[in-house]
Amino acid sequence: MRLTDTLQFASGSLRGSPTRTVLMMLAMSIGVAAVVVLTALGEGARRYVIEQFASLGTNLVIVLPGRTETAGVGPGLMSGQTPRDITLDDALALRRSSVIKRFAPLTVGSATLSRGALNREVVVLGSTSDLLDVRHMEMALGRFLPPGDIHDASSVCVLGNQMKRELFGNENAVGQWVRLGDRRFRVIGVLASQGESMGMRTDELVIIPVAASHQLFNTSGLFRILIEAKHRDVIEKVTKEAEAILVERHSGERDVTVITQDAILQTFDRILGALTMAVGGIAAISLAVAGVLIMNVMLIAVAQRVKEIGLLKALGAPGRQIRHLFFAEAALLSGIGSLAGLLLGYGGSFIIGQIYPSLPVAPPWWAVVAACATALGTGILFSVWPARRAARLDPVAALAGR
Repeated sequence: MRLTDTLQFASGSLRGSPTRTVLMMLAMSIGVAAVVVLTALGEGARRYVIEQFASLGTNLVIVLPGRTETAGVGPGLMSGQTPRDITLDDALALRRSSVIKRFAPLTVGSATLSRGALNREVVVLGSTSDLLDVRHMEMALGRFLPPGDIHDASSVCVLGNQMKRELFGNENAVGQWVRLGDRRFRVIGVLASQGESMGMRTDELVIIPVAASHQLFNTSGLFRILIEAKHRDVIEKVTKEAEAILVERHSGERDVTVITQDAILQTFDRILGALTMAVGGIAAISLAVAGVLIMNVMLIAVAQRVKEIGLLKALGAPGRQIRHLFFAEAALLSGIGSLAGLLLGYGGSFIIGQIYPSLPVAPPWWAVVAACATALGTGILFSVWPARRAARLDPVAALAGR
């Protein structure tokens, strides 16, 4: 029997039992769709995190207080001690490095921002003029924090775009005064709308000089220091020199962590990549369930088609050919079910992408290939027993319906 004859016979058998065929295809398509949608979500989360870190800047090195061990334990947690603060003088000492292009010390806190009767709680970022370039921010109005002495606690601020709209509407905010906590600040600029970056909405920030933030929050430590290397090739050297400078200033104690943007990206890429594969594997279990359904339904089909099988064997069809007929049925079921599942999966991914436009939902190619291959392989694998059972039927007994 030629391949075309085998496929025609198999398709005719499937059309002869439409309800059974639709149910088996539905089971297979749901399994494939689950793999596609879940891996699309995992891949979307991976891309989102990578894009967020990339948006922090380029050639970036980050200094944070405390020593983060390779086991992933946060600074100071193992010893029960509070990490030593990084100070403004520590940040200034980084100027000794010839491979550091610029750096921006950071403090973070929250305070009440008010103008007249309008007020709301905001995140306050303390930094210097270099933050604009390190973080690739853009100005919509006015200017950013003025360059100069890092210890200068001038009462000036830069508003996020949303803060400007809430407090000033269509008025010109530049030159106006606002109250932040118990201090008055003059607005010197407004950031261009940039949305969210690493969970922080830049449109809702208020940025003030780092020394002013120390006075506002009654502290002397820094949250982070963002360092921009002169070029990509010297990032490793920047990391070593920054750590050496700070260790020297801290009396030889290694109580700071210096990490690179690339290291963070690689870590998250590995974690989220593994998570995507794990989620896809869990979803693939539904394909095994669909395979069991195919096996059970095909066993019933063998019992219902005993006379048909007996007639084929009486006409000289060998057992191998009978097996091929059932394998062809399983392959058609799995193939069509896989295509339907792909349509459902891509459709579901598209809908999720429309609901959450910031999440780059897209199924990875390997998940699509793996889902289709697993569906096809599962269908054929679970059809082996019914096919062998049909091939072993005695033609005389089969023609008699036994």
